[in-house]
Amino acid sequence: MSNPLDVIDALSASRPALSADEIDAAAKRIADIIEPTPLQRSERLSRLTGANVYLKREDLSAVRSYKLRGAYNLVMQLTTSERAAGVVAASAGNHAQGVAFACHAMGIKCRIYVPTTTPKQKRDRIRVHGGEFVQLIAVGETYDAAAAAAAADVERTGATMVPPFDDARTAAGQGTIAPEILEQLGTSPDLVVVPVGGGGCLAGIGTYLRERSPRTAILGVEPAGAASMTAALVAGGPVTLPEIDPFVDGAAVRRIGAVPFAAIAGFGGRVVSHASLPLLTTTESPSGASSFRMMQVDEGAICTTMLDLYQNEGIIAEPAGALAVTALTELAVEPGSTVVCLVSGGNNDVSRYGEIIERSLVHRGLKHYFLVDFPQEPGALRRFLDEVLGPDDDITMFEYVKRNNRETGSALVGIELGAPEGLGALLERMAESPIQCERLEPGSPAYRYLT
Repeated sequence: MSNPLDVIDALSASRPALSADEIDAAAKRIADIIEPTPLQRSERLSRLTGANVYLKREDLSAVRSYKLRGAYNLVMQLTTSERAAGVVAASAGNHAQGVAFACHAMGIKCRIYVPTTTPKQKRDRIRVHGGEFVQLIAVGETYDAAAAAAAADVERTGATMVPPFDDARTAAGQGTIAPEILEQLGTSPDLVVVPVGGGGCLAGIGTYLRERSPRTAILGVEPAGAASMTAALVAGGPVTLPEIDPFVDGAAVRRIGAVPFAAIAGFGGRVVSHASLPLLTTTESPSGASSFRMMQVDEGAICTTMLDLYQNEGIIAEPAGALAVTALTELAVEPGSTVVCLVSGGNNDVSRYGEIIERSLVHRGLKHYFLVDFPQEPGALRRFLDEVLGPDDDITMFEYVKRNNRETGSALVGIELGAPEGLGALLERMAESPIQCERLEPGSPAYRYLT
């Protein structure tokens, strides 16, 4: 009897590699099911950057993300026996919706594993799209934990795995975004900005553009708290991050896929810092091929972008869906150039907006936390308000954290400034005050615990 792993390797070897031709074939395969998403010019971002900025609105797809493309392309290619064995998938939420949609349409039973941190909105949508064909299982706090559980299911039951990014068929389906952009724009864009989680979307879009639009520069963007592609490019291969920030749930992956890495490593390019980005041009590659770079953006900056997109364009973007636009606000792009940003998903739970606003305020330097030892005597709080707080500052949190001392009582105080530059004056007034104040620095253990 042959080794099952040898059979799987043989099947993988027989499948076409990721290429522009395979992406074109995927586009034809899914054309009757998945309608093209809009490519919209953003007047605000165009004025802000001096470029002609377009938003590719994958948040307006049937499952509110681009993940449907890859899931449907893969499931449509399963054999009769693979479909009969049932489907298993692991996802942070969006890929699961694509798999659920595809399985419901084709009458295939599937079990989907998601992290326990997956927002309720995404879980509810998975059940809506899959109906009676889907069994949803929440396990672990990260995508990688859910992926491990899904792999164990496949080994135990013989079901068919539908990977969210580590499969050329998935990446080819996700890459169908690229030919749509070229057709809708009518010309080659100067720069396409793509969010990165496991790497499948970047691999697909990048592969297509390098073959069919070689003058187009490509920028991959990761959340700073889960920069697994950057780590892989630096190390020369996929590596497992020891820990990640799960906030950008659609892109919070500890280890990028081997298939996407193989494609993306072939793009060349380098990792750049958002702190000092050079002008992006299309003339940097001596071979004439498109330039490729990776960068990271702070989770707080992502939150600010989410709020800006909602307030100005009426776009409800999830954290991963705002990655590309966040990067654009930190780039120096060539005036008059044509830039396309992928809004990759809009599955955001409204219950998260409190945290989103908080992270945005901290990132913008408007929200700060202090431990304040108030003397236990009448008028202490009034003196703090009169002597320490500025005229445009506001206390947004006040909570005693220690009351066992008769002379002083420690309180956690959250202060929102009228402007970021007001912090220096606030700290000076605190230093001059007889009331003892200790600033809690973002990222410190005390800050994470108390907030």
